[in-house]
Amino acid sequence: MPGEAVSLREQDCHLPPEGWGRLILDGSRPEVNRRWTDTGDAHELRGLKHRGEDDVRRIPIPPELVKILRQHIAEFGVAPDGRLFRSERGGVVASTAYTEVWQEARALALTPAQVASPLARRPYDLRHAAVSLWLNGGVPAPEVAARAGHGVDVLLRVYAKCIDGQEDIVNQRIADVLTA
Repeated sequence: MPGEAVSLREQDCHLPPEGWGRLILDGSRPEVNRRWTDTGDAHELRGLKHRGEDDVRRIPIPPELVKILRQHIAEFGVAPDGRLFRSERGGVVASTAYTEVWQEARALALTPAQVASPLARRPYDLRHAAVSLWLNGGVPAPEVAARAGHGVDVLLRVYAKCIDGQEDIVNQRIADVLTA
């Protein structure tokens, strides 16, 4: 979630030299209209969505992301409060900034027809793509839900329709159980 990403601090990251790492998320800085915050800031620090005040999410991250985050920290450092991502003046990165970069990257990476399509139109679409990929890869729904920050009920309601092409695998698993 964008609010979780902009509040990510170095101390929230376990980034080993090799292998899988882990992020520990304990808060979010969603971007809202300044009139709706107690502080008057566009990014108010809050707890995790639909979680208790002291709850955290522990998210395993693949070696490729560990490497990217290590390189980012080495090249750009961190904000005084430990945040990995900050604006030029050290503030919280606004959605307009990363959306603009995203649109430029889409134009470079995709064909003109793909750019004109809804394919990866928003950075948030990558979240949907990742969850769909994990489910289609056979990752159990409770694990996908935990990594995505959903409950299993929400995950299945939103993403069950994207699971495709697994009929033969499921048939074989059922046959294996019936003959065991």
